[in-house]
Amino acid sequence: MKKSLVLAMAMALGVTASAYAANPFSDVPAGHWAYDSINKLAAAGVIEGYGDSTFGGDKLMTRYEMAQIVAKAMAKGANVDKLAAEFADELDNLGVRVAALEKKADNVKITGETKLRYWNYDGDASDSDKTQLRSRIWVTGAINNDWTYKGMLENVQTFQHSNSGEETTKFQRAYVTGKLGGVAVQAGRYGFTDFTGGNIYDTRMDGVQLAYGKDVKLTVGAGKAANASGLGKDTKSVAEDMYYANLGAKLGVVDANVGYYKFTDVAAAIAEGASDPDVAIWTVGLAAPIAKDLKLGAQYLKSDMDEGDIDHDGFVVSLDYKGAKAKEAGSWGLFGKYYDQAAGTYIAHTMEGYGIDKVQTGYSEGFKGYMVGANYTFAKNIVGAVKYFDLEAKEHEGEQNTLYAELNFMF
Repeated sequence: MKKSLVLAMAMALGVTASAYAANPFSDVPAGHWAYDSINKLAAAGVIEGYGDSTFGGDKLMTRYEMAQIVAKAMAKGANVDKLAAEFADELDNLGVRVAALEKKADNVKITGETKLRYWNYDGDASDSDKTQLRSRIWVTGAINNDWTYKGMLENVQTFQHSNSGEETTKFQRAYVTGKLGGVAVQAGRYGFTDFTGGNIYDTRMDGVQLAYGKDVKLTVGAGKAANASGLGKDTKSVAEDMYYANLGAKLGVVDANVGYYKFTDVAAAIAEGASDPDVAIWTVGLAAPIAKDLKLGAQYLKSDMDEGDIDHDGFVVSLDYKGAKAKEAGSWGLFGKYYDQAAGTYIAHTMEGYGIDKVQTGYSEGFKGYMVGANYTFAKNIVGAVKYFDLEAKEHEGEQNTLYAELNFMF
């Protein structure tokens, strides 16, 4: 970008100086078309030249140099919203915050992702494969300085061997977030991942969530649980009502939490002879770095189920090394989990592994096994991941292996 072009844009910045100093640049004569603008910007401290009394108007300049000019103009109160948005990354490196300017420039933002997903199943529960393309479009609108609306439209195309796959398009999210005093509020149809990392429940819900605190944070919520086709109680519902509370604390480098989850009218048969469709689950968890870029986590879960001849508690141990970052090409990570979860310690699990818990018996007795995986950022906002699950039923014979892969494009 030539300085002469930049100067033409800078003439519209509205920067003012109380008094013009003598022309500081020897290569800008008094009769030059940009003499007055250069003099004004130099007097305001927006441009400085090269330190040898020259302006260098015909030289090419870097984006970083342009960002410096925009930053100085911003400091002088100039209206540079569009330029600030264009050079947001460079300004961020200079420590200049532009979030407020971006919000002023555009009240509604649209983002999205399209994810190609593949499953290969091998075991007693299933011996097949599935390919799916899932696209999501997010709409975010600023209501005011404290409140925001978010909505999400999702299209899923499932491809089968017979080429007779199915396609669905649904409006899956619609909720507001904001503050009431010191309390953070979220209300509407939102995605909820439990505070164990999805080992109990990870899907949509219609509800209200309140959160208070920072280093020690209390979160409570209540609403309707999700099902395959929508929300509410029907034959596909995982549960009807759900209530949850979690107390999280950051203790130095250790993240700790205790939680409580209550589900009513759980649809799945969760134990042999079980008659009470309501389930309550208590949790306690810890996570901390054990070496550079290596984090260890553990969760204990206890269900209040008191029927059947099987265990009613469980645990999950996780290990994470580094991790792919969407904006950093070449970044990567390794991760793994070990599961030992009895019936009643999960309602809608987050994992992509195919369940094995009801193969022999028809009722859920829980499952155990492991998952290992890796992710990698091929280019900015293009991230791939692969996972392998080896799971078996807790009490009876039955084993299921799942190979899962995905390629995610974010925009």
